[in-house]
Amino acid sequence: MSRRNSNTTVDNNVSTKVASSGLKAFILSRILFAPPVENDPRLLRARKKSTILLCLAILVSTGGLSSTIYFPALPQIETDFNSTPILATLTAAMFILFMGIAPIFWAAFSDHYKIRRLPNMLSMVVFTFSSLGAVFVTNIGGLIALRCIQSIGSSCVQAVGAGVIADIYPLEQRGAAFGKFFLALFIGPLLGPILGGFLVMSDASWKATFWFTFAYGIAIIIFCFIFLDETYRDNAKFDLQLPMQNTRESDTLSTTGTVLSESPSPKSAEVLENVPVKPKRINPIAPLFLLRHPFIFMPSFCGAVAFGGMFAVETMIPIVYTENYGFPAWKTGLSYLGAGVGNVLGTVMSSYISDRAVLRAREKRGGREVVEDRLTPNLWIAGFLFMPLGLLLFGWMAERNMSVWACIIGFGCQSFGMNQIMSATAAYIVDALPGQGASASAAANMMRMVMACILTIIVSPMMDSIGTGWTTVFLAGLSWFSMIILVIVVIYGERLRKWSGF
Repeated sequence: MSRRNSNTTVDNNVSTKVASSGLKAFILSRILFAPPVENDPRLLRARKKSTILLCLAILVSTGGLSSTIYFPALPQIETDFNSTPILATLTAAMFILFMGIAPIFWAAFSDHYKIRRLPNMLSMVVFTFSSLGAVFVTNIGGLIALRCIQSIGSSCVQAVGAGVIADIYPLEQRGAAFGKFFLALFIGPLLGPILGGFLVMSDASWKATFWFTFAYGIAIIIFCFIFLDETYRDNAKFDLQLPMQNTRESDTLSTTGTVLSESPSPKSAEVLENVPVKPKRINPIAPLFLLRHPFIFMPSFCGAVAFGGMFAVETMIPIVYTENYGFPAWKTGLSYLGAGVGNVLGTVMSSYISDRAVLRAREKRGGREVVEDRLTPNLWIAGFLFMPLGLLLFGWMAERNMSVWACIIGFGCQSFGMNQIMSATAAYIVDALPGQGASASAAANMMRMVMACILTIIVSPMMDSIGTGWTTVFLAGLSWFSMIILVIVVIYGERLRKWSGF
């Protein structure tokens, strides 16, 4: 009897020590500057990958949500601060601009120190407390400054998140992952006006929108502190001909093929460890120089035009629906749901086709991959038809004061096409520059946000000058031009990469 009690005591002590060591390891992984990544992140179980992807989706939603959530309150902000319309518009335009600039620095920080988790967590702290500061601001200049800081905080994941996806998903699974990631990015700007329309009706008026983003930021910090792991993948260490994962499998690995190495050298990890590496200084503008390569600049420009077109329409909607259809703020906000449906359908389409097309093309070549396989045939329908024709439908229906439902459907069609273009070009850029996913994505993101900022500023004067219909003709023409550039990438992409030395 005593021996049994003794064994039970020993078992309990062992269990306690194991639990204690597990808790200690968990806490260390959450507070260390650069927690070690002992195992290949691509071998994580599917459930763990999905949890990390959910963290990224929540993080990336903050930028789009906070960029538009107070749109319905702009007239009230002008009144409270005795401001001009152009200064009120700057609070939105500068937010978009800094969302393009700041990720370059976050990405350089991430790639230099080989970390993913810490930049995302720090950025959320910046976002959360700048949102709180905006509640107590007393002048329009202070609001513009805090909106820029809020933008810096919300922008990190747009670059570093792409690096995380490249860390945990092999090439043939990234299309679906990027589709879900961008769905969260696009849903944010569309849900923002809906939430804002109801929040500004409260006693706190426009300040309620910043109270909401502050509370949202706190919730995200807590959730990601618990569930977001460090994922930085050392390609030279882990690219030892991993088994290729089947996109339909969940927790098991298939051994029917291999994933090609994404490290810049075929040497093994043991050999590379013996090579002396000269420490490099962090270069915050290094990602910008990636745009000098045509195979990065061209798809980045195409994605920028698609994304900028969405923001241009979002800027036009409050003006058009208020002046032409007499919509109150809450009804204008609800009208964005049509674009939300378009984004969801675009994600489903992109996720279904992209990775399967990559695998099918690889099989036809006997296992050899070509990065341009990521630019799948569905993009031509999305980019040449749905995106520009959706813009034209919105513009001319609004110009003629015809059915508002036609305008809503038009914006939905534009969003359906845009989502597929954005997901495919983002995945292509990461695939084309293995090991530099965060930096490449930061460069592409800067082009997106600069384009969105420019179109947001010019679209209102264009409407006053040439009308809503002809403004969307300009946007549609820009879309067609960008798609012609993407066709060039598909045809000559491999040559362009070799010309650039990749």
